[in-house]
Amino acid sequence: MATEMITVKLEDVFLNDIDSIVKNAGYQNRTEFIRNALREKIEEIKLKKAMMELAHLKGSVKKKMTEESYEKIRARAFEEISKKLI
Repeated sequence: MATEMITVKLEDVFLNDIDSIVKNAGYQNRTEFIRNALREKIEEIKLKKAMMELAHLKGSVKKKMTEESYEKIRARAFEEISKKLI
């Protein structure tokens, strides 16, 4: 996978916090920490989006459902949402 260099400007206080975390949390360097933080944020956003889609799907059912049929629909919805997010 190709990588591209970007430039980020940070205040000294913020950079000192990052350096402290890198040193104390076992990261190899700033880059590793920042990549990990960005991955976590992206996954958080994807999860929130998926939860919103599920909430919308849940509200669209008008008839009474059994717990078993609800679980099947939920599993299918998660599967479809996972395909969209990957």
